[in-house]
Amino acid sequence: MANDKQSSLLEEFIPQIERTSFIQAIWIFFLLAVIALGFYALYLQIAEGHAVTGMRDNVVWGIYIVNFIFFMGVSYAGALISGTLHLFRAEWRKPIIRMAEFITIIALLIGPIYILLCIGRLDRLQYLVIYGRIQSPITWDVIAIATDIVGCFIFLYLAILRDLSAIRDFQDAKIPNWKRKMYHILALGYQGLPEQKKRLHKATDIMAGMVIAIAVIVYSVLAWIFSVTLQPGWHSTIFGPYFVIAAVFSGCGVLIVVMWLFRKIYHLEKYITRKHFVNVGVIQLVLAALFGYFTFSDYLTKWYGSERNDELLIQLLFDEYFWLFILSNYVGVLFPMIVVGIPKLRTIGNITISAVVVILALWINRYLIVVPTLESPYLPIQDSRTEWMFYNATWIEWALSASGVAFFALMMTIGSKIIPIINVSEMGDKPVPEEEIL
Repeated sequence: MANDKQSSLLEEFIPQIERTSFIQAIWIFFLLAVIALGFYALYLQIAEGHAVTGMRDNVVWGIYIVNFIFFMGVSYAGALISGTLHLFRAEWRKPIIRMAEFITIIALLIGPIYILLCIGRLDRLQYLVIYGRIQSPITWDVIAIATDIVGCFIFLYLAILRDLSAIRDFQDAKIPNWKRKMYHILALGYQGLPEQKKRLHKATDIMAGMVIAIAVIVYSVLAWIFSVTLQPGWHSTIFGPYFVIAAVFSGCGVLIVVMWLFRKIYHLEKYITRKHFVNVGVIQLVLAALFGYFTFSDYLTKWYGSERNDELLIQLLFDEYFWLFILSNYVGVLFPMIVVGIPKLRTIGNITISAVVVILALWINRYLIVVPTLESPYLPIQDSRTEWMFYNATWIEWALSASGVAFFALMMTIGSKIIPIINVSEMGDKPVPEEEIL
């Protein structure tokens, strides 16, 4: 049974899921069009092979792997933020925690798709399961990602169960019968009884702790795929924590942008306030400092070690990728620190702009990890043509990248039309006493 505050919140947020405005319909149609373009690009890639991409014998990975690393990092950040804030019962988290939960599961579903796009023979995909070798980090990654998907789905489902039951019991909701039946099925007979609340609370706490641990493992395994090789630029013991910090850093940026968008779309100014942007911005500031430290340590040891292949890689970064290097490792680190570190600059608009800069910088960071390294092989390639030595993504790859972003936006939009983007049940709860906080 919902209390008075929860009932008033339902009355306010139910219109979000009752109807779709004309502008929202146009937005959904646009996203579907971008996704359709991606399917056309995928058809051409399957029909004509990887020759339609910029990937070649030396640069066998391109922006597909960059996107994979980026989306997996965003999913990890969402899991860490939502899980940690839930366990510590931070009161300010309540209006934004559902956004973090949505980011986690949607990004986690998109990321592995880019691995499939790198495979030239999708008809042989089943061999990874049939003949997979446990000694291979690729096999570790498959197991870790599959486990992460299951765990995050369970955590998200437990987190939205109370709102599902509240919408099911809200008689004034003008929703179709099929949708009401869906809520009835998904609510699993939850009635808000004391014993049910206790079990749900305990189960959610357990899953929050598990998704945090699983996410750390998943992204560490992803880092090991690179660091256990002898490839110049990748053979580094620091890659595990470096990837984890970079993941949370980029995820905070995505969360801030999502907060700003939903705040504008659904007019949530009285729920998502400057305090929320500042709090997440402070987390981003701390992560910027840590990311800067790990980046400095990574490049310093490569430069100071004077290994020939590492020197060639660093020279390539400063010659061919100088401005991308500056944007990723200087602007992307210093800009959010300046914006959040100076009180007068801590406005919602400035923090959101800094988050956009962080997202772009971290995507470029992944690009600089993958592409220049593959352009610096141990052995000279046989064909010295420029287009074979260096990587340039084609429109096929950019179209599939754009379709991934469009799919992310579409799922966030659809998710907000099924369940309120604000956690109504938690917003209506009384603050948790300090002695009950873990």
